[in-house]
Amino acid sequence: MLQFRRSLLRAALSVAGLLANALALTPTAFAQDGTIYPLDAIPEPNAIKLNTGGVKDQPAKEGWFRQWGEPMVHNVSTATLTPFLPEPGKATGAAVLVAPGGGFRWLSINNEGWKVAKALADRGVAAFVLKYRLFPTPDNIPGLTASMNNMFASVGAGTPASAPPARPPAFSLDNQLQDAEAAYALIVARAKEWGVDTSRIGMIGFSAGAGLTMHSTLNSKTMKLAFIGPIYGGMGPVNVPKDAPPMFTAIATDDFLFKGEFGVVKSWFEAGRPVEFHLYQNGGHGFGLGYPGRTANGWFPVFMHWLDVNGWLKPAVAAK
Repeated sequence: MLQFRRSLLRAALSVAGLLANALALTPTAFAQDGTIYPLDAIPEPNAIKLNTGGVKDQPAKEGWFRQWGEPMVHNVSTATLTPFLPEPGKATGAAVLVAPGGGFRWLSINNEGWKVAKALADRGVAAFVLKYRLFPTPDNIPGLTASMNNMFASVGAGTPASAPPARPPAFSLDNQLQDAEAAYALIVARAKEWGVDTSRIGMIGFSAGAGLTMHSTLNSKTMKLAFIGPIYGGMGPVNVPKDAPPMFTAIATDDFLFKGEFGVVKSWFEAGRPVEFHLYQNGGHGFGLGYPGRTANGWFPVFMHWLDVNGWLKPAVAAK
């Protein structure tokens, strides 16, 4: 029966993989100019509800849109976790919790979620996309566009590279941390079923997802992450715990979050914790796995090499 359940799960997950591929490869009739276009909700048959609650003062239901040719989701009030498991015989036992970005107001669910998870699973790493709760945004396109513009302005997008890094107002990430902790707990609880070695669970995030990865690393009392990968997140200094996990981080020089700041890397280094940092000539912000013609599109193979060299892709030897 267990084998049947595993086969059924993998078959279902292959549908999610095909969906991610279709979204990545199908030509779009929409101009990829940053304009926001309405989009019907994309089915998520393998999403598992995390039962962490809702969002206070959320007047709108979950909505979807397309921007830069990619599907996005906003007004998420119910957190979910979607597994992408390696094919039988390919699994290494390593696992990664994947947190897409979007300023905590929307999620680039395909570009920084499903695509990344599928790429990991193709290389033997069990991946789990976290669709975490978001701050409310208007449920109409003009309002959403204005909200986006205001958010980007608050973090310094469009300012000269020589300008000091913006320090946006602090806000609570209690909901998002609860979602991440619930996702981690679910992976641990179903580790045997999903073929996961609980000593080799890491977390990777993009933009706001990188912020959530860092926030979880610095504040969670329940997550024991083996490694982290904040990709094009905030670069400011942080207080690093003495047992902080090894960190891989990457950003491009033309990303508005960079502005010549290396604080988080220096913090890890000065704390004596393992850190690998890649600064790319170009790539902008939100490049996901990478776009053609940009140097930043080389980060993912390097990340996999980092995982391999550090031993996270090598199954632990069973005790005799």
